[in-house]
Amino acid sequence: MSNHVLINIAKQALNVKRLPVLLGKVFQRLTDKKQENNEANLRWLAQQQQDFAEYAQSLDAELWQESLAYAKSLEAHANKVLSNIDVTLGGGGFYPLIYFVTRYLKPQTVVETGVAAGYSSHAFLSGLQKNADSGADGRLFSSDFPYFRIENPEKYIGILVPEDLKARWHLFIDGDAKNLSKIAQSVSSVDLFHYDSDKRYAGREQAMQALKTKLSDNALIIMDDINDNSFFMDLCLSEQQKQPYRIFEFGGKYIGMLGELALLKR
Repeated sequence: MSNHVLINIAKQALNVKRLPVLLGKVFQRLTDKKQENNEANLRWLAQQQQDFAEYAQSLDAELWQESLAYAKSLEAHANKVLSNIDVTLGGGGFYPLIYFVTRYLKPQTVVETGVAAGYSSHAFLSGLQKNADSGADGRLFSSDFPYFRIENPEKYIGILVPEDLKARWHLFIDGDAKNLSKIAQSVSSVDLFHYDSDKRYAGREQAMQALKTKLSDNALIIMDDINDNSFFMDLCLSEQQKQPYRIFEFGGKYIGMLGELALLKR
């Protein structure tokens, strides 16, 4: 680890609001026992997976084409913005899916964890803004924590989100444990929850618990990187879980969706 990185970590540690989160992340990395046998989960995901493009076209082919066109515009925008900075930020996620789901469901309250450069945030906010043209009123609540390895990390959170999309955006940057508690207090219910932060089983479990009482009966839940551990599989196959689920493959990873779009459309 370079001296520059160590200096940036030290600066973040001096922030009394950030220190507990930093220490917690260090502790988690030291004590987290990665799932030693993930083979059953991977087999299940491979058996369940389907192509999202085919699924989306079966629901609304015109909207899927709109989503693909949006994705191209986002990629061009991202390339322009990110080429002008000298740091590497998180990846983009499955933003065509995010945009499609937002436009299709027209949710009033969306919660996401994991912002990074802001690909998913841009997709949600663009979809919500487009929905507003037909009278829908939606808001996005995002949870993130600054990259403590780079200098002035706050300025990079959601760097892809332009000013004209921020009116519908509520951004919290003190880590999921604090952020989700604040968000839960700020909303009456959650229609769409997108999880893309702490990939550990415990991290996913804690996030679901934090929003448990706020998830509407027909809330749609999307989780990225569900190949990392069996949390999503366990959730879907639990006796208490009655909602249908779908598994999609994207970029060599799996994305899980709990809830059926056709049944949830407003």
